[in-house]
Amino acid sequence: MSKRVVEVQIRAIVAAEGGFAVFLGNQEKTFVIFVDQVVGEAIEMSLRGVQNKPPLTHDLLANILREFGTKIERAVISELKSGTCYARLVLTVENELKQKKIMEIDARPSDCIAAATAQGAPIYVSFNVWDELEDVTEVLRKLEGEGLPREKGGEGIA
Repeated sequence: MSKRVVEVQIRAIVAAEGGFAVFLGNQEKTFVIFVDQVVGEAIEMSLRGVQNKPPLTHDLLANILREFGTKIERAVISELKSGTCYARLVLTVENELKQKKIMEIDARPSDCIAAATAQGAPIYVSFNVWDELEDVTEVLRKLEGEGLPREKGGEGIA
C-alpha cells in the first residue's frame, strides 16, 4: 500500500445498541467505527488477552494463517466512500526459500481491527481518510468522565 498513513490504537470499546463502538485514534484525533456484537466481543476479548474455547471466527483465521506461515503485518483503513470505511489486511508469507511475499486483502474495517488486535499487529488509517473522519475526542472524554472503565495501563480500553 503506497498511500501515506497514520497509526492509531484502540482507545476504547463501548457497548452500543446492536453492537459496539470502537474508538480509534492517537493524541491528535479520535474517531469511532461501529461493529456488530460478535466482532465487538472478539476485539474486546483480544484486548483482554482472553483465549476463546472453541475459537471464534477471527481466532480460526489467525490459526489458519499461522499454520501457513502467514503473518498479519498491519490493518489499514484505506478508503471512505459515502460515510462508509473500507479496509485492507496486509499479510506476509515466507516460502521455503525464505522469499517473502506481501499480500493485501480487502476486508471490512471491523474484521481488520479484530484480526490485527488478535495478532498484535498495528492499525493504520490513510491520511485522506484521516482528514475526513469526524474527531470524537470530546465524546470519548465525556464517556470517560461518566465512568467508562480504563484498563491496559490507563489507555482507555473499555
